[in-house]
Amino acid sequence: MNNETNTPEANELSSQQSNKLDLRAKKIVETTEFPLIAKTFMGLEQVLAQELTELGANNVEIGRRMVSFTGNKEMMYRANFQLHTAIRILKPIAHFKANSAEDMYAKVRKIDWSKYILPGKTFSVDSVVYSDEFRNSRFVTYKVKDAIVDQFREKTGKRPSISVSNPDIRLNIHIAEDKATLSLDSSGESLHRRGYRQESVEAPLNEVLAAGMILMTGWKGDTDFIDPMCGSGTIPIEAALIARNISPGVFRKEFAFEKWPDFDAELFDEIYNDDSQEREFSHHIYGYDADMKAVNTARMNVKAAGLSRDITITQQNFKDFQQPTEKSIIVMNPPYGERISTDNLLGTYRMIGERFKNAFKGNEAWVLSYREECFRAIGLKPSIKIPLYNGSLECEFRKYVLFDGNMKDFRHEGGIVKTEEEKQEMAQKHRFKKNREFKQRLEEEENNEEGDIRNFTFHKIRGLGKHDDDHHFSRSKDGYKNKFRGRDDEERNMSGKRSHSNDKDKRFGGKDKRFGDRGNRYSKGKRHGYNDEDNYQD
Repeated sequence: MNNETNTPEANELSSQQSNKLDLRAKKIVETTEFPLIAKTFMGLEQVLAQELTELGANNVEIGRRMVSFTGNKEMMYRANFQLHTAIRILKPIAHFKANSAEDMYAKVRKIDWSKYILPGKTFSVDSVVYSDEFRNSRFVTYKVKDAIVDQFREKTGKRPSISVSNPDIRLNIHIAEDKATLSLDSSGESLHRRGYRQESVEAPLNEVLAAGMILMTGWKGDTDFIDPMCGSGTIPIEAALIARNISPGVFRKEFAFEKWPDFDAELFDEIYNDDSQEREFSHHIYGYDADMKAVNTARMNVKAAGLSRDITITQQNFKDFQQPTEKSIIVMNPPYGERISTDNLLGTYRMIGERFKNAFKGNEAWVLSYREECFRAIGLKPSIKIPLYNGSLECEFRKYVLFDGNMKDFRHEGGIVKTEEEKQEMAQKHRFKKNREFKQRLEEEENNEEGDIRNFTFHKIRGLGKHDDDHHFSRSKDGYKNKFRGRDDEERNMSGKRSHSNDKDKRFGGKDKRFGDRGNRYSKGKRHGYNDEDNYQD
């Protein structure tokens, strides 16, 4: 009997059965849901929650500058790749109370770190702290790091290395008073760094904030879109991505989860190369700026994003703006007088109001600004005011419905100044701080760690060369490839899939010639602590 069971046929059958069991177990693991946290900027929580709901996330709950949810590995990958308003996606691995530094050290050291940090791998720690006991985030970072290193020394005799610039594993610890949450950072570099920006003008708008503003308007590509003060083109580019439903992660070189021990490359390749949800866009996006340097910069960024067919950038002062022939929406971020100086700030806003009234009738406009006196200078009554933070500046995002004649006649003809949803939004208590003033926040320790752009200086992103043609990045199992973003049939292969080169060595041979070494794609500048995004310079 024993001889019969040990035949080659029996062994092969046993091996097949074992493989089936392994695949079944893998499938169970991949479909198992776990808690996740999506971080965002103050004021964008509701928009992010809506995005997550539409993505299929479960147990979506809004918090302070974050939205918690549950999902499986695929959901975590999709959240990083597809969300427009998330800064990063965290996977909590431990919750505990910490009443002192020694207590926190002991709790962190109890975690089995061998499951997350493999031999020879590097790690880094970011800290966000709101606590009377723990006042210094850098101190918290050091204590967590020490606890992990000491555990490895005790168990293996070797310590893992710390890498600030390009770690294999990124950790995040959040402390609110005595409650601590320790998470794996699945994103890596902040998700606002899309990858299409090659140059910037002074005080650029954060990409995540721009996307959030557009989504707040409800615009999904159903009309023309206009940004009359477009700067480096962030709002027009984000509008095009939303209109076409293009995943913003398509431009990125990598995500942190790609270095995790359980990374499923096949699953992520499926997500990365799936463009089935992309939409046609029959209207057009226009960006204008009076500064020719800004115009050239915006054009370069639009071209790098592969969106030149959808976006036209033109030099034009808004005072020369004329009534559009097609129904349109304006979304704009004028100068505040804080980071961009102007000779006549209030005069600029009076001009904005004049153009709205005389050259944009029958449409709606949205304005993000910082000073109450600037809004007053516009001279129009907004239908909704939404508090938003632009970096450390406590701003408002206001909607203006523009029409001929008086309000009574406009409503009699079926015009809607304020939707039911907007009425409910405006009726909410505590939407604004009590005795709120338009001024820079004083609580500097609570700055959006990935969004503070107060100290911007003009620069070119190092490592990005100029592109001969519009493109974006796509990948298959072989890695990253370049692809023209146009929608012509000749830009697809005969099977309808994205065209890829199989020459892996040429793509990265000597690393990618277009982008330089993978880790040098972005200009880092000098680091101030563990979180490179504390001083946003992009």
